[in-house]
Amino acid sequence: MSIQFSKMEEFDKTLIQYKVNTNRNRIHTLQLNIGKKCNQACAHCHVNAGPSRTEEMTKETIDRIIGLLKASEGITTVDITGGAPELNKNFTYLITELHKLNMNIIDRCNLSVLFEKGQEETASLLAKNKVTISASLPCYTEENVDSQRGKNIYNKSILALKLLNKLGYGQERSDLILNLVYNPLGAYLPVDQEELEADYKRILKAQHGIVFHHLLTITNMPINRFADSLIHNNQFDDYYYLLFTTFNPKTAENVMCKNQLSISWNGELFDCDFNQALNIPISIGRKTVWDIDNFNDICKKISFAKHCYGCTAGNGSSCQGKLA
Repeated sequence: MSIQFSKMEEFDKTLIQYKVNTNRNRIHTLQLNIGKKCNQACAHCHVNAGPSRTEEMTKETIDRIIGLLKASEGITTVDITGGAPELNKNFTYLITELHKLNMNIIDRCNLSVLFEKGQEETASLLAKNKVTISASLPCYTEENVDSQRGKNIYNKSILALKLLNKLGYGQERSDLILNLVYNPLGAYLPVDQEELEADYKRILKAQHGIVFHHLLTITNMPINRFADSLIHNNQFDDYYYLLFTTFNPKTAENVMCKNQLSISWNGELFDCDFNQALNIPISIGRKTVWDIDNFNDICKKISFAKHCYGCTAGNGSSCQGKLA
């Protein structure tokens, strides 16, 4: 460990220094990781998803979550992620049950999955149930996308975006929301979200006729697969120190764990998807959806660690884009 890394303050101490409230507010969003299987194996993936993973949320666990949602107050959004969540055999069931509850549903889609065997009706399912799509596209150039996500992924992504546009997604007055998600290709922070969004819209429209609503910029977390890449390139300590030295107290009040709860494929509860990836349970211990009666009684205390600087560096980072 380098000297500069060892000088980093623990994240919760930095929050106290800047007099930031460190407790959870009322939960309005559930993020469900419904499986680790993915048709891609991206270099930045913090959950180490890939084609060989077999973990998958069962229908029994989904039914338990649906029951808890009915027993809880204030939760309006369910954010579904993976792996590629569409590869879970219970995906259609989950979407239709959440739609019955009038939930705002978000699908974290890698786009290329729409062309996998058995996914022929997935795009139509999402449109029918008014699911917001947050689609990963780490760049608007083929070379950069394929270098991070795999050969021919860019071309599949473009075809998927055209398919979604044809269904009404991303159109100016459409209620079918299509957002793209950008993350840096290396050990640096995202550039200005609005400026990059303008570039994406101009280039994708001119080159492919593609339209979308917003671009969300997300900072790469120095954990799991991306951490391995940083270590391999001797950048791990420097990247962590970059996150630490660019801490922005304006972002800290809005970190997603303040209003969000993360649930793993096997029903365990976490403060966020990153804590889940690192197996850091909520502060009351390793609780699951089977141990609670509703989501309103979740402990207010949040488990923080040094990787949390990834959410507060620069303009901040969350699943909904920048924080400040």
